[in-house]
Order: sequence, then structure tokens, then C-alpha cells
Amino acid sequence: MTQTHTAAFLNLSSGVLVLSLTHLVIPPSSLVFLYISHCSSLPVAPNLSGSRAGPASASGHSCCSRNYTEVLFVLLCFCFQNKIPGVGFLKIHAPWNVLCREAEFMKLKMPTKKKYDVSTGSNVVEKINLFIHKVTAPLYPKVEENRVQTEKHLSYPFSREKQHLQFETFILVLVVYEIIKRTKCTKSKYTMGISSLLANGVYTSAYPLHDGNIEGVNVEPNDRKLLYEEWASYSIFYKYQPIGLIRKYFGEKVGLYFAWLGVYTQMLIPAAIVGVIVFLYGCATVDDNIPSMEICDERNNITMCPLCDRACSYWKLTEACGTARASHLFDNTATVFFSIFMALWATMFMEHWKRRQMRLNYIWDLTGFEDEENHPRAEYEFHVMQKNLKKEAASKVRSSQNQTLLTMMSTAYSDLLLCSLQIFVTFSIVFGVVLYRISIKTALHMSSTSTFRSNVRATVKTTAAVINLIIIIIMDEIYGVVARWLTVMEVPKTDKSFEERLIFKAFILKFANAFTPIVYLAFFRGRLIGRPGNYFYVIGSYRMEECAHAGCLMELCIQLCITMLGKQLIQNNLFEIGIPKLKKLIRRRKSKRDSKQEEEFHRTLASHEKDHFLNPYVGLNPEYMEMIIQFGMVTLFVASFPLAPLFALLNNVIEIRLDAKKFVTEFRRPIGARAKDIGIWYNLLRGLSKVAVIVNAFVISFTSDFIPRLVYQYVYSPDGTLHGFVNHTLSYFNVTDFQPNTDPLDPLHLGYRVDICRFKDYRDPPWSDTPYELSREFWNILAARLAFVIVFQNVVMLMSDFVDWLIPDIPKDISVQIHKEKNLIVELFMKEEQGRRLLHKRQSNQSPQQPRSRPPSQIQTNNR
Repeated sequence: MTQTHTAAFLNLSSGVLVLSLTHLVIPPSSLVFLYISHCSSLPVAPNLSGSRAGPASASGHSCCSRNYTEVLFVLLCFCFQNKIPGVGFLKIHAPWNVLCREAEFMKLKMPTKKKYDVSTGSNVVEKINLFIHKVTAPLYPKVEENRVQTEKHLSYPFSREKQHLQFETFILVLVVYEIIKRTKCTKSKYTMGISSLLANGVYTSAYPLHDGNIEGVNVEPNDRKLLYEEWASYSIFYKYQPIGLIRKYFGEKVGLYFAWLGVYTQMLIPAAIVGVIVFLYGCATVDDNIPSMEICDERNNITMCPLCDRACSYWKLTEACGTARASHLFDNTATVFFSIFMALWATMFMEHWKRRQMRLNYIWDLTGFEDEENHPRAEYEFHVMQKNLKKEAASKVRSSQNQTLLTMMSTAYSDLLLCSLQIFVTFSIVFGVVLYRISIKTALHMSSTSTFRSNVRATVKTTAAVINLIIIIIMDEIYGVVARWLTVMEVPKTDKSFEERLIFKAFILKFANAFTPIVYLAFFRGRLIGRPGNYFYVIGSYRMEECAHAGCLMELCIQLCITMLGKQLIQNNLFEIGIPKLKKLIRRRKSKRDSKQEEEFHRTLASHEKDHFLNPYVGLNPEYMEMIIQFGMVTLFVASFPLAPLFALLNNVIEIRLDAKKFVTEFRRPIGARAKDIGIWYNLLRGLSKVAVIVNAFVISFTSDFIPRLVYQYVYSPDGTLHGFVNHTLSYFNVTDFQPNTDPLDPLHLGYRVDICRFKDYRDPPWSDTPYELSREFWNILAARLAFVIVFQNVVMLMSDFVDWLIPDIPKDISVQIHKEKNLIVELFMKEEQGRRLLHKRQSNQSPQQPRSRPPSQIQTNNR
């Protein structure tokens, strides 16, 4: 019989070591060795290419590495051949007793050989579930986990006395990694484990090895190959993901991410269907829309005021016919109900994920899981060591507590200042794009080419949206670097604290970067322009731009569409595919081998050498951030763009397979980190879903014409319809009241002299007692808008809270099974305790009688 051991490879590259872990099966009688390639002082061996370490750092690295391998008394070393120039590997084996001891120390909950029946509910529910499983069988991947499970192994914290099943691969890797993470590499109390060695440059990386090859004629079956065929292939985009196999191979943290992504994508299907129906409703009713018909009716003969100073002239309202008809596709009654639906959808999605997460926790034996002990980060230890050395050298002016408080306050203020500065930069960029729109609009109006003059609005809208997209993509990368730099400067104590702070800063900066142009279009553009004869100017003679007669909703829709499609297509998908291939091409050029020679060389490499050429695993934060920003696009401004869920769904179908291919073929295998939830990302999702209700309320109320149409129909309309609504929204302006040098250069552009022009606003006419002042209709509509925001927000949030309360977080069958498992564990523990007592009693009866000891009272008397 063989027992399970874990092997690790330490790779020496450019004077540093790379640690990698793999799972081996070794006879229990064999010794465990650690080989060091080339020589024992290899960390800074002169024959390694590309070494940048100087003599001082070289001796330090060599000493640290030597101390580290000496302290690992449970792991012995040996050396072996290597085909990569300038690279060496160390191999580590952990014996069975070490694995058992560490598993007990970590309190890993492992499945035992004892089984119990799993009931899925009543007979009717069980039959329905079986029927659904048979119908949807073609949608499931061909893996064992998709079989209907009628039995489950009873799980219990690992103990050598229990009859546990075999360790899973990622658990073995995790156990050995925990050992080398806690093993001190120097005698200093501030430096411990592989984390310090990685941070100090002694080792370059730590990664487990993949199972084996995925392509070839005589490739043995393995989990990696199965994942490649049943998960990472684009041809099976319609199938469910093998979440259990993903968890088995990559660990719970990666498994939970892909499970969450699958639930999110699945929930996008009904949202996309309803969004398409809303869009089709707008298409079907555009010919019956009275405001659009009035704008397109040439018989109205409404002359509008110029859109810019001097270069622009008077224009006919019928020129806005196309924009008005297009705006109706997204600005109609159905969008209000779609906003309510999406608010409830977000709540349903969160509840569905909580239930799915709880089910996975039960299946993966994580119901009683607690976060592991967070060891101090290597950077934090180094910071503390430097601080203590300075304290010993200098006199203590302040107490340690005051210094710590002062450091925390200064760090918080500096972070707040820098984040505010970055957000100010974002607003400045948006303002720059606004100036571009104003200047390019004026230039096109002054153009001698009639084609440019007739397509001013379309040109300005599209080019400005593309410029915004390019800036968003560039600044997104910059803000990611800034967020990491700020977090590193804070020197958080633990990895968990570091990750949470990094996520929060990156989210704030990237969220502001992505949504600032959209917020400007939705709530600010066209509201700070003034009126004809008294326009608002910035930077001298730049007149603030105004919305089209149909409102800014169409431009908001265009910006959302280009941002979603461009960001997802270029930044998320094209970069993720193109950058790894570009790196591979550069590496091939440096090696001076053609594709055929490179393929032949790669075929001769061992498993640990092949994984050395894979891209390092950088964590799940970029993947989560990408989806969180997309979730914001789907929920925050869905009232102006009902097709957002459809675009998100199409992107995610590709994203799942793209991420799968990256994890299986392009990334080194990550350490199988354990987790029972998605952490801070859930709080961000929940916060976005709450903010989305408020944002959509303001979009419907202030950005669209829904409230003005409603007020006109039920208050001002003589026949209770929208006939006359367009004329009601237009105010009058006497052209003699223009400011000096702002009137049109060509006042006879329409072929006749204009005395009165119209502009969209609710103001008194020039012949009234209060010319150009805000009219009573304006204040009535403003009151209706504010009332709608309050009612919409409270009603929708109340409905969301009701849905949240109505749906239990834990499925009933899972709750029953958890209770059943707890009772079985108690029964098993009681039986084992009774067995121990019987065994102890038998041993006591069989052992020879011992002389009776004196009673304690007599002993105390004698002692006195």
C-alpha cells in the first residue's frame, strides 16, 4: 500500500528561488529528499544568467536560503537535471505523518468512510428534480459530479484515529504550503516563511504544478485534460460549468468565483429577455408616439434658436425628427416598469447566490469553516523590524501607541488626499471632453462642407464617446497601479487586510473612472446652460452644451453602449487574449527559435519546467472587478439602456470560457486557498443594487421626459392626451435680446427673417411681466419629479426588502441535511467514546493488580 506525499519544486532563476508544489504517491518506507540543482550555494551562483544581485544581497540570500532549508527538518532535499539555462529546481517531499499532523493543526474538515442517505425532500419534489435533471442532462458536462447523489460521506475534522478518505490534491498543496509559510528562514523573529523569501527576492514565485498535458495522442486522463475538454472549450458555451471539478483542481476560492459568475450569467437571461421586449415595445410604438409625430410634422413650422454662438444659425424642429424617434426606443413607459423589474432582479440575484453559496458550502464541507489564521505579511514584518531598529537607535520621544496612531492618521489622510486627487483628475478629463465637444461642434458648423454640417450631432456624439472609452481604458490601468501603490504604502498587517484595502481603493477609483462621463451626461449636461440672451460660459467664450430637444437620454444610451461594448471587447477580452500571445511571441523571439523548434523544445521539458514558462497567477481581483463594473452598468442606468443585460449576457458567455482557458492553459496553478464566500465583493454588489434604485429614480425623473409628459397629460392637456406636448415644452425668445456678438452670422439661413425663436425650457414669454423667468409649470414639474423620486425609491426598496425577507438564505433541504449531519456526528462521537471506555475497561481487567495507593487524606496527614 502506498501513502500520499506532497512534493515541491524550488526553482532557481537569476539568483533566486522559485517554489512549486505537486502531488506524488510514494511508498511509506521510502525516505523523503530535497534536491538542489547545480550546488548548495545556488541562489547566487555565478553561472546563472541575468543575475542582478550584488555581493551583499547574494550572501544574504544564500544564508537565508540555507537557514530555511536547514529549519525544514521534515523536508529533505536532492538535486536533479534541468534543461532550462540559468534555472535550477529544488524538490520537497512531506511524509505522511507530517501531513496528518498539519491537517489536525489546521482543523481541516475531511470526508470519512461513513456514508448517510441524502434526501431531496418529499417524493413529489424528488420526482420533479429527477425529471428536470433528465431534461437538462445535455446541458451538463460529462463529469462524475453531475450524477444524482443519493449518499454523502460524513465529514469530520481530520484525526489520525478516524478512517478518512484520501486527501484531495489542492488540500495536499495547501498543507505543505502552510508548513513552508510558517517555517522561519532566519533566526530573526521578524522573518518567517516562504512569504518573506518571496518578498525579499530569494525565491521568485510559488505555484503548484498542473496535473499533466492536455493535448496529444497518448496523454493519460487527468483532471486538467478533463477541465480543458468539458469547461475551457468555446464549443460547449451552452453547458453548465463543472464547479465541483473546478473546486477539486483549483480550490474553493476559485470555485466560488466561477460558481458566482455562472449564477450571475444565468440570472442575466431573464433580464436580457425583458430588456429586449422593452426595446421591441419602443420600436413597435414609435410610429404612434405623439411627441415624435409632432416633432416630425413639417406643418408645425417651429423655428428653434441657434445651438451655438455666431457659427450656428436658426434651425427647424423637424431636423430633430430622427433623434426624437430614436429616443422613444429607450424613453417610453415600459422603461419605468423595467427599472422596477431590474431592482427586484438584483435582489433576486443576491438571494439566489446566497442560497447557491450555502448549497456549495454544504457539498464542500464548509458549513463550519472559519477563516484561517492570518499570518503577518513579509512587508509588514520588515516594516516592524526597521521601526524597532530605529527605536533602539533613537530616543523615545513619544510612546509607541501615539506613534502608531499618528502613523495611521497620516496614512489615512494621505490616502484620502491622493484618492481625491485622482478623482479630480477624472473630472478634469471629463471637462476636457466637454470642451472638445463644444469646440468640434462649432468647427463643424463653420465648415464649408455640407456633409459635415448636416451630421454635426452624430459626429460629436460618436467621437466624444470613443474618446471617453479610450481614456477610461488607459486610466483604468493607471488607477490599478495607483491603488496598489497606496495599499503598499499603508503596510497592512495581514494578507486579508491588504486585499480588502486594495479592492476598496481600486473599486472607488475605477468606478469613478468608468461612470463619471455617464453621470455627467445623465444629470449635468444641459442643466447649467442658461438661456438665449444669458448663456453660461466657461473659460472665456466656451458656451456650455445643451441637450437635443428629445433630451440627453439618447446620448447617454450611446455612451453606455460604446463603453460597455468597447470596455468588454477591448479591455476585457482582446487584452486577455492578445497580451499572453504577445508575451509568448516575444519569448520566442528572445530564444531565437522558430515555432517548430520551440514546440520541439517544449515537448522535451518536464512538467515543472513547462509550468515555469506559464504566466504567474495574479489572483481573482481583476476578474471580480471586471464583473462588478459590468454589474454597475447593468443596474445603475438600465432605465436609459434596456439592452445592457443582453450585452452583458453575450460577454459573459465568452468570458466564462475565456477565463477557463486562461486558468487551465496559460496560468500557473494557484495555491488552493479555502473560502466559504466571495468576501467583500458581496458587500459591493449589495451596495450597488441599493444605489441603483436611487440612480434609476433620478434618471427616469430628471433625465427622461416621463414626468413632464405625465404632468402635461393629466394637468395641462385639454383632452387628456399628449397632443400639444411639444409646444408646451418650448419657450419663446425675442432675437433682439441676444447678447452682443452672439447672434448668428447668417440670420437668413432658413430663407426668411426670424423675429421669435423657440428653445426648450419652462420660462415666461418676452411679452409677459416677468420675461424669461422660470414659469409656474417649471416648479410644478420639479415638484412632481421630486415626489416621483421619493415614491419610486421607497416603493421599490420596500418591494426588494420584502423579496429578501420572503426567500430564505438557506434552502430547506440543505438546512435539514446540515441538522442531520450534526446529529450523525454526535452519534458517531458517542459511539467512539463508548468504544474507548469498553476498551479501557477490558485492558484494566486484563492487566495485573497493582498495590492499592493510600487515600489522599492519609497522604496529607503524613506530609504534615
